[in-house]
Amino acid sequence: MGLFSFIKNAGSKLFGKTPTPAAEERAATTERPVDDAQRELDLESMVNSLGLEIANLNVEVDGDRATVYGTANSFSNKEKTIIAVGNVEGIGSVDDQMEVVFPEEVERAIAEPESQMYTVQAGDTLSKIAKEFYGNANKYHEIFEANRPMLSHPDKIYVGQVLRIPANV
Repeated sequence: MGLFSFIKNAGSKLFGKTPTPAAEERAATTERPVDDAQRELDLESMVNSLGLEIANLNVEVDGDRATVYGTANSFSNKEKTIIAVGNVEGIGSVDDQMEVVFPEEVERAIAEPESQMYTVQAGDTLSKIAKEFYGNANKYHEIFEANRPMLSHPDKIYVGQVLRIPANV
């Protein structure tokens, strides 16, 4: 759990839709602004579309801050959820209130270590980042796989994007 910072003006454009009846209902029951309620629904829908298996997913938006609640079945899926929410234009920080609960078989195994987060700088490539973190540029595919399905191609990264850098490579 913690607070993760992102670049507010970088990321995918998800917001800007007219509030739906579902957003109006959510706003009425939670006493939140309709625009924030619509953004919450949009973020939840986007995370669910990634297939990350987050139980009881709930996103609350207050201005440029998103708070994410839910239960993930792995650290990887938890981190991907945080990154997916934070890499949306208009979100400047993500407050992680998620839990990780392992299935029984995994509980007996050693839990995977948490990954590092890295913000893409001008001139970066996945190969350059892999060389910096692992000492081997050819391990760029490990970073790419760790950020799927948010990344569709190894060359499609942008300045300000936050990437997950796995520890075990």
